[in-house]
Amino acid sequence: MFSRILIANRGEIACRTIRTAHRLGIETVAVYSDADANAAHVELAGEAWRLGPAPAAESYLRQDKLLSIAQAAGAEAIHPGYGFLSENADFAHACAEQGLVFIGPPAAAITAMGSKSTAKALMSAAGVPVVPGYHDNNQSLPVLRHEAERCGFPLLLKAVAGGGGKGMRLVHTIDDFDEALASARREAKAAFGNDAMLLERYLPEARHVEVQVFCDQFGHGIYLAERDCSVQRRHQKVLEEAPAPNLSPETRVKMGEAAVRAALAINYRGAGTVEFLCLEDGRFFFMEMNTRLQVEHPVTELVTGLDLVEWQLRVAAGEPLPLTQEQVKIRGHAVEARVYAEDPEHDFLPAAGTLHYLHEPDTGIMTRPDTVIRLDTGVRQGDEVGIFYDPLIAKLIVWAQSRERALQQLTSSLGQYRIGGVRTNLRFLHALAGSAPLRAADLHTSFIEQHSELLFSPPSLAPSRVLALCTAFVLLTESDEDASPFAGRQGWWLNLPSRRHLSFMLESQICEVDIHLECEGWKVTVDGQSHQVTAELHRDRLQTVIDGVPLRCHLARHQHRLWLFYQAERFDVQLHQSDVEHTKTQHGSGLCAPMPGLIGQLKVATGESVAAGQTLLILEAMKMEHPIVAPAAGRVAELYYREGSQVGEGAELLRLEPEQDQEQDQEQETP
Repeated sequence: MFSRILIANRGEIACRTIRTAHRLGIETVAVYSDADANAAHVELAGEAWRLGPAPAAESYLRQDKLLSIAQAAGAEAIHPGYGFLSENADFAHACAEQGLVFIGPPAAAITAMGSKSTAKALMSAAGVPVVPGYHDNNQSLPVLRHEAERCGFPLLLKAVAGGGGKGMRLVHTIDDFDEALASARREAKAAFGNDAMLLERYLPEARHVEVQVFCDQFGHGIYLAERDCSVQRRHQKVLEEAPAPNLSPETRVKMGEAAVRAALAINYRGAGTVEFLCLEDGRFFFMEMNTRLQVEHPVTELVTGLDLVEWQLRVAAGEPLPLTQEQVKIRGHAVEARVYAEDPEHDFLPAAGTLHYLHEPDTGIMTRPDTVIRLDTGVRQGDEVGIFYDPLIAKLIVWAQSRERALQQLTSSLGQYRIGGVRTNLRFLHALAGSAPLRAADLHTSFIEQHSELLFSPPSLAPSRVLALCTAFVLLTESDEDASPFAGRQGWWLNLPSRRHLSFMLESQICEVDIHLECEGWKVTVDGQSHQVTAELHRDRLQTVIDGVPLRCHLARHQHRLWLFYQAERFDVQLHQSDVEHTKTQHGSGLCAPMPGLIGQLKVATGESVAAGQTLLILEAMKMEHPIVAPAAGRVAELYYREGSQVGEGAELLRLEPEQDQEQDQEQETP
């Protein structure tokens, strides 16, 4: 076994790898960019070395720096985690050349499966069915257009070297093909250095089922159950579970054996995942093989009772597989929810910001001994979710004896999770985990789109109640600062009724609140609507009676920002200062940056007329492209940034003038 390894990654996977290594008595070396100087994985490792500036291309993707640090630190092996260089054949080869063990498959296996088109050809030759499509090398536009029409619509454009939903586009008609292809190619080039594409027929009712495989250097290979990863957004997984529900024993065995054949055909070694599309009639089609550990590997660990990172280390150190296929036992059911910094209400756009408030669910077994709650994370309160890396905050994983119990506990644990300071998908995940279609295992890759009305329900608290609760919180926290009525700020006057006025901003609207102190509690009036409120504050928990109805919620505050948490929902409120001019941003118009990012491409010029829905520019953020489109027909009056400019969230990108304004200007200029 190794005595010292370097982890060439960051975040939760670095932390997760370090913990297993420490349990095995292996010393760990972490690396970090300037953005991660104070990150959790840096603190957890035995030692940490600086790589460079925040952009991944200048830090985590610098093979030369990683190799030199590994040599200088005395590491014997490098664990690549997932993402970054984990599926880079050149890096695996460079490690071998310098006498370092790459804790992953051989470079040749990565190369074979790194190209989706090559992988599909190999699988076809091995008798594994593949999704109908085009996988050849001719990448000319006429050929791709012809093959798209031959495959039929809808179809998926996929980067040959891609993964994680990057360089992927769903195309519904030939009219949309050219622009989608250009966008996918740019994204694939930026993410993988390769803009070659393949085409696949899109099967919206299919399930995404993948098989965890493991191979050693002695030619042995086994599969460790399968995972259902059908619930996806932006072609990226949101919720995963093992074993896959409603899969017949015959299909389960056939799929597992096909996955092992696929791995052994390329002399694989270590952990890998073979992904299939599975139809209701039991047919399945090979999609791709990920030659690394997957984000969702914890669900496999919980149903098998195995530590897959430990297996990676042992196999890489030359040991045989610890178990045979017959010895693998599957017990119970596990579900994983990925907690992201993103905005589900706006097409799951990635978000950035500081975790000013973080309350994680209880992972202790307090309710039932037959339930396991696990949280894999790499962040702490006060950490920042930046624009340079994937916005994954944590993975919440629950195991129980039954699927029903696992989903029930997952829903409960998500309800305990509270984050303030950055937008998250927690409310969406809570609705998803508790939804009837998911509980019924009605799974397919169009699940979110099909059940969007159920998953994006209106808020349960009216705005006036939200502000009444925030008012009570503000008044009680002010009382805590100084209990004296003479020094307090509640507006208390001797022998006179106490009155107070506050201004809040909720959903971009300024709301005025009048408070009247009564014998018990307050009368809070919001825009003419009054509420009787009594409340007690215990740390961040507010116990209230509002209009005679008991209500419990949690609140947190950072400077002028407040976050109210109620039944897995979060309401963002700001204390409004009357002497500070408020300028409403135009998020809904599409003319402002929905997140921090880089202006990747300007598609219009000043003075140009544009149609409603036309793409005006491309914003690059969180390793993806986000088109900014015209909300209505008009003329580009002004562009505020050049290509390559960094912009902050809410920054106005350009100004459009309606066509009618342009016509009026022309009429006024006519003599």
